[in-house]
Amino acid sequence: MELFVPHYLARPRDPVTAGVVVVHEGMGITSQLLRFCERLAAEGFAVVAPDLFFRSGGPEAASFQELIGAMTLEQTLRDLEEATSTVRAAGAERVGITGFCMGGRVTYQAAVHGHFDAAVGFYGGGIAGELGQPSCPTLLLFGGNDPYIPAADIEKVAAHHQDTVVYPEAGHGFMRDGSDSYHPEAAADGWDRMLAHFRRHLGAGTP
Repeated sequence: MELFVPHYLARPRDPVTAGVVVVHEGMGITSQLLRFCERLAAEGFAVVAPDLFFRSGGPEAASFQELIGAMTLEQTLRDLEEATSTVRAAGAERVGITGFCMGGRVTYQAAVHGHFDAAVGFYGGGIAGELGQPSCPTLLLFGGNDPYIPAADIEKVAAHHQDTVVYPEAGHGFMRDGSDSYHPEAAADGWDRMLAHFRRHLGAGTP
């Protein structure tokens, strides 16, 4: 029997027409991620952030390496599909996906193997080793000064995907406000690009 996927749901004030699934980093659902969800909901999207570690007991049950290692693509896609149904039940006709670090890679996998209308992945490691053809418009963003993703991998991704943006001075986690890795300029531009991408392909939010 399938388990119900725990999640955080943020809704806009206006009637829902589009939704976004937000995939967390290796530390799980954080207060920063919730702020991001609420900010995106304020732009007119129904936003759901599923806890993809719940099958292993949650983010504190083991190290993030173990938790990530316990995930399978097949199960993750099913959990994302359940998350999608949550925003569809709220009224979303089109659904996008975005995520950070681990969530950036999951976003890419979902774009290639899942059923989404748009995808935006932030600094997803490992994408270079599993390049494919996304079934939806996909934007990928990286920091050029990322100690966890080799420059050669980013170049390989950029050569495969035209819609790849690299911020030369930014590092890993440049969207993580309140942390040492936060890069205000890259974060502001990345937010604007993500928002424009979702508005264009999901049809929600105010231009």
